[in-house]
Amino acid sequence: MAIREIIRMGHPTLRQVSRPLTIEELDSPEIARLVSDMAETLHHAGGIGLAAPQVNEPIRLAIIDIPGGASRYGEIPAMPLTVFVNPVIEVLQQEAAGYWEGCLSIPGLRGFVERPQHISVSALDLSGKRFQLELTGFLATVFQHEFDHLDGRLYIDHISDMKNLVYEDLLELHLGSLNNSGEPNVLD
Repeated sequence: MAIREIIRMGHPTLRQVSRPLTIEELDSPEIARLVSDMAETLHHAGGIGLAAPQVNEPIRLAIIDIPGGASRYGEIPAMPLTVFVNPVIEVLQQEAAGYWEGCLSIPGLRGFVERPQHISVSALDLSGKRFQLELTGFLATVFQHEFDHLDGRLYIDHISDMKNLVYEDLLELHLGSLNNSGEPNVLD
């Protein structure tokens, strides 16, 4: 196992559409090593999800590991380390909600992104078996965020108002400047 470098916004791999993995590749030592390295990298960075393109591997593979419990987003259900190969998302309901998203590939920034809050995910595990999950709320957002990386998209691509892209250390100040309409107050 090794901690890999997490590439940052501006690296061309983050804007590539990743290629699907074949069934034959799933059992390879290279993929086993990649998943192990990604898990160590994720835990070292303190994240809850990591896509292969973020470690400069343009393939359709992501891992999610959510400890669960109380968080700044409320109570979150736990999800043990899970590998998703060639995942596909289906939006089950268009109703959206927004969260202040961050990304290991865009360190130090947060952006307010609205996404559908009821989705279905279909993917392969490392043995090639297809599985499906139905997700709502914050978990639906997490999965959409991670799987966007497989299509060369970043959360900043979904921000509808760029005034809602802020440095993490100024987020509370930014939130305090919002008036009741949700629009930032102009401070002259």
